[in-house]
Amino acid sequence: MVAALFVRADSVYKTMTDVDAWDAERDARNWPGGMPCVAHPPCRSWGRLRHMSKGTPAEKLLALRALDFVDANGGVLEHPFDSTLWPHTAGRKGYVFPVDQNWWGHKARKRTRLYIVGVEAKNLPPIPIDFTEPTHIVAGGRPQTEEQARRKRKAWPCRPSVTPREAEATPLAFAAWLVELARLCHTSGESR
Repeated sequence: MVAALFVRADSVYKTMTDVDAWDAERDARNWPGGMPCVAHPPCRSWGRLRHMSKGTPAEKLLALRALDFVDANGGVLEHPFDSTLWPHTAGRKGYVFPVDQNWWGHKARKRTRLYIVGVEAKNLPPIPIDFTEPTHIVAGGRPQTEEQARRKRKAWPCRPSVTPREAEATPLAFAAWLVELARLCHTSGESR
């Protein structure tokens, strides 16, 4: 069994066998541990657009709680590549590993970093690196004025943006890979 923590209410993890999914309703802060986890804490308070975020201080703390869960149980935490959470991984048990979610079928590149505890990088599941240019972008935020919309179209004339839901969702193939990775992790947090 693997736990998927801080997932969306409509998360793909809820469709996977042997995955114990914890969304806001179940409140992952109450997860008892005891198995490796895949953690997807909210990123809006940590990301590039955090100045526009409506996230609360309590929501922001969920990412630090997720780091503690991964350290204690083994597994992986996923957060945006440019997240301001990454300096908080210094001096912890794991390591940070960059990936692009389009390698697993996301329409946009969706640069991501993973914090991994319990398995060495050389023992990760095969990574389907794909150098094909993505068809979409994650534009981030909706334009508030026509001028902002015009500038966005000028900056990215050839590629449409994914929907906000697509920007937030985890592709099924990526979720399956993260679960496979977590299954390789020692629950003691020691790398093998």
